[in-house]
Amino acid sequence: MEITEVRVILKDSQDKKLKAYATVTFDNVFVVRDIKVIEGGAGLFIAMPSRKVRRACPKCAYKNELRSKFCSQCAALLPAEVNPQRAEEATGSQSEHRDIAHPITQSFREQLQTKVLEVYALEKAKEHSGPVAG
Repeated sequence: MEITEVRVILKDSQDKKLKAYATVTFDNVFVVRDIKVIEGGAGLFIAMPSRKVRRACPKCAYKNELRSKFCSQCAALLPAEVNPQRAEEATGSQSEHRDIAHPITQSFREQLQTKVLEVYALEKAKEHSGPVAG
């Protein structure tokens, strides 16, 4: 699979961990949007697009946030998490989100991250150089 295009949109806020969003096109036929460029403790990395995990209320079937104790629709008490391991995982912010799309192999993840971070660096350099007088 070939990465045929990468577009990066820089975020203005300098003090936040989120530095940019990327849109990546594969083989000129498939697009993944909202890949995040994040500043971590060990430097920049990418995070794949994700969505919040929700669970259905047993009474009204409304989808509530994972750690909710009461249903936001009918106010029924939600049952405690059945699987204790999942309940433990749910206390961390990572487990509250699930990737929508992601690389299967480590080598492709590294290839994707390298390409996105290269384009990010180019966009960042353009931003700092300002408009060219001509």
